[in-house]
Amino acid sequence: MEQPLWQPSAASMAASNMRAFMRAAGTRHGLEFADYAALYEWSIREPEQFWRALWSYCGVIADGPGDITLENPARMPGARWFPQARLNFAENLLRRRDSAPALIFQGEDRVSSTVTFAELHQEVSRLAQALRNSGVKAGDRVAAYLPNIPGAVIAMLAASSIGAIWSSCSPDFGLQGVLDRFGQIEPKILFAADGYFYNGKTIATLPRLEEIVAALPSIERVIVIPYTKRTIDLRQIPRAIEIHALMSAYKPRPIEFERLPFNHPLYIMYSSGTTGVPKCIVHGAGGTLLQHLKEHVLHCGIGRDDRLFYFTTLGWMMWNWQVTALAAGSAVLLYDGSPFARDGNILFDFADAGSMTVMGTSAKFIDALAKAGLRPRETHKLEKLRVILSTGSPLVPEGYDYVYQHIKRDLNLASMSGGTDLLACFVTGNPLLPVWRGEIQCRALAMKVDVFDDDGRSIRGAKGELVCTAPFPSMPVGFWNDADCKKYRAAYFEHFPNVWRHGDWVEMTERGGMIIYGRSDAVLNPGGVRIGTAEIYRQVEQLDEVVESLVIGQDWPPQQPTDVRVVLFLRLREGLWLDDALREKIKQHIRASTTTRHVPAKIVQVTDIPRTKSGKIVELAVRHVVHGRPVKNSEALANPEALAQFRDRAELAD
Repeated sequence: MEQPLWQPSAASMAASNMRAFMRAAGTRHGLEFADYAALYEWSIREPEQFWRALWSYCGVIADGPGDITLENPARMPGARWFPQARLNFAENLLRRRDSAPALIFQGEDRVSSTVTFAELHQEVSRLAQALRNSGVKAGDRVAAYLPNIPGAVIAMLAASSIGAIWSSCSPDFGLQGVLDRFGQIEPKILFAADGYFYNGKTIATLPRLEEIVAALPSIERVIVIPYTKRTIDLRQIPRAIEIHALMSAYKPRPIEFERLPFNHPLYIMYSSGTTGVPKCIVHGAGGTLLQHLKEHVLHCGIGRDDRLFYFTTLGWMMWNWQVTALAAGSAVLLYDGSPFARDGNILFDFADAGSMTVMGTSAKFIDALAKAGLRPRETHKLEKLRVILSTGSPLVPEGYDYVYQHIKRDLNLASMSGGTDLLACFVTGNPLLPVWRGEIQCRALAMKVDVFDDDGRSIRGAKGELVCTAPFPSMPVGFWNDADCKKYRAAYFEHFPNVWRHGDWVEMTERGGMIIYGRSDAVLNPGGVRIGTAEIYRQVEQLDEVVESLVIGQDWPPQQPTDVRVVLFLRLREGLWLDDALREKIKQHIRASTTTRHVPAKIVQVTDIPRTKSGKIVELAVRHVVHGRPVKNSEALANPEALAQFRDRAELAD
């Protein structure tokens, strides 16, 4: 009989924030919640009561919440949460002001520093004053081209304290990638660093910064943070000033937090942009704050004694997500550089040195650790670590096995999924529930998540579209420069009217967990049978010869397509070559573990797999290349040169 990989203890459940919230919300509304299922059902049945209870439990700092919780509850889009409330996002993140560490930073093995909560408040105060005196006001865009350093957090909080809108990307973005994003939103201020570290190398960014500033006439001031060098020469960059010179005239004082409407824009995020210019997704301050408090405090159990880490850059939504942990009083651990430095051990070294309690990473990183044969459980203490978070792509069942066998047995492996579109999670982890192999634990509180078949009917135990059938506070305020909401509606609401279609191909299990099989727009359809790409990845990447893979559906035959055939691309271990014997081994393994429909018609070796800056493989971009269609925005990729290997392959012509 199948057993869970992990089960929370009675003591840990009793002491959890989730249980404390159940008691508080139950007392508030005269209810008693027997378990998480009961709490979840109440949260989707009475979402207005839930969000007010969360507001109270987490002590949101605001003028409000007001008498009205939700206007237009039956409209998606169109629903409005807390229309009378006024708050400031930064004020909620800067409530703690003692001498405990707030930001613990490591830049590979080159740089490390710690900023206390008191120091964080002081630095934000000084920078906010400087920004105000530079003409920044509510609604102005403040952009960042920065590595994941403490200065980035300070700059974001200073901007949001004024009500300015923050938008960022990482310094590994090329010129066109930056312009495709910031060119649409016309920032007034641009933060940048002199460079960054990666895999033992120092990469200078000032030459590219000069080009960026020249191409963005809206920028009135460039604020540069010294990082790789102590002194920097800014004479070639118009309107540039070093951050310490800018702040030198200001002393810490109480911050003038601008309390603004609940939906006042906080962040502009970007779609991956691999099939066109990125969409600019605008997220409001109130919805972002409430969703992150729910996920941090309840689903991750974070509090004042925690230290949360997520391996991310400023080009991925997980950066924005992790910083909000400050609102729960948690310290945030920041890392800049390669996750594979020190032979893949550097993040676990950081976990031990920084007393990390919650470690966030990607499913691809977990898979890479397993392929490399690393055994952190044998080489590191990881005494404080109690939660591992995984997102970015589906975590295969073997990834679950690896974590519990070779990282740590007694922890909650909380796989989660949501994304930039909602700046939050639809499905996530839970301190009250067991972890079952290959399953995300639960639907997130107050997210009315369902699985629909092609006709819009709710289904269980079968694959379908992940949808959300009721509004939630972190739905985008809108898209930038989309006054009639045409792009916004097309992105989520046209497939199933008045229902958010997320674009994931999923299955809800009898236990209420979720299995994700990949993006629904990348689903394979040979012979009319729909196959999630993750079903093939799981089998192929179990093989020792395979480092990673990418699979697409190729229209066949090319001249007059009547079907789709499955094409598998492989990156093999160094020194190996794809011969007939290995091809047959791969096909037999897939056939034995799945069905004949899953077996690729073609298997092709490549030396690199193209991926986004956040590490997601780009099946649709490869499909475009294979079919001779242009990839409109290769600048969105971390390794755009890899696409050339997929163009005009002789193997795919017959």
